Amino acid sequence: MSSSVLYDAPGPKTRARSRVISGVTTAVVVILLGWFIFALGQPRVTANDVTLSGLWDPSRWDIFTDPDVWEGLLWRGLVMGTLRAAGLAAILAIVIGVIFALGRMAKTAIIRVPFTVILEFFRGMPVLLMMLFIMLGLKFEAYWAVVWALGVYNGAIIGEALRSGIASLPRGQSEAAASLGFTGMQTRFLIELPQAFRQMLPIIVAQLVVLLKDTSLAYIVAYPELLRVSYQLKDYYGSGTYSFSLFFVTLIIYLIVNLSLSWFARWLARRSGSQAVGATRKGNKRKGAAPTPPRGQLGADTALLSIGRPEGLTGRSREDNTP
Repeated sequence: MSSSVLYDAPGPKTRARSRVISGVTTAVVVILLGWFIFALGQPRVTANDVTLSGLWDPSRWDIFTDPDVWEGLLWRGLVMGTLRAAGLAAILAIVIGVIFALGRMAKTAIIRVPFTVILEFFRGMPVLLMMLFIMLGLKFEAYWAVVWALGVYNGAIIGEALRSGIASLPRGQSEAAASLGFTGMQTRFLIELPQAFRQMLPIIVAQLVVLLKDTSLAYIVAYPELLRVSYQLKDYYGSGTYSFSLFFVTLIIYLIVNLSLSWFARWLARRSGSQAVGATRKGNKRKGAAPTPPRGQLGADTALLSIGRPEGLTGRSREDNTP
């Protein structure tokens, strides 16, 4: 019997062929990577007939015994430059994203159409051009130009993701909220928006990773983020000798930060997303069916709507109103 409704399970010959192809591909990749690393370590001759040592020579890495280099990369570049701008821009992007999502889903065309036009404009505008416009046109400092440009651009993308998350929710939730006396704004903020955040959390965090990487564009507007500090250290210690080593270490720092944020996003998605719900359901199946709540008590779906119930509603069920 096939294991999928789309295609049959592969047979023994197909599985053996797949293992051979995978092994050959892995071997080719390893050989090419080893050749590339070996080639980088070989001495080279410049156009002026000057022989330079290989990129793995210890003389190209002795710069990292100086504590000032690590202070510049990790403190001035990463913490006070990249993370300081990315942290505030991420908060701003989420706030702007919520505003864009609510404006795009407004029932009045006078509100919905301008929000749609502005959102599409910001989505299509390059981040670097936005930084230059904010700094040169609006006379902002480099830090605030970077923060506002990253916040507005990524906020437009997050807003579209939240709008899609709200649109994917069952329509019965808004109808049930209306029957309980919730206004449209209460339904958006108390019921729909939290669920949209939970569903779109991987997309939102992935966009925040893009935001963190886009801080490297701030080098053009002379903001001292990690990449610009690397350039400054390269010029100070010698551009010909330490260029590769400084940029290689800068790449490792970016990878560590971005992979850590991606791991946190996956962990958060497992804790609060659909995977966590699936794990809970599997656990309930092993333990047995969930008990039915007694009469007069709220079930899980009704309890969700009961959060923030307007005053004056008793919350009685239809059965309690029967004589």
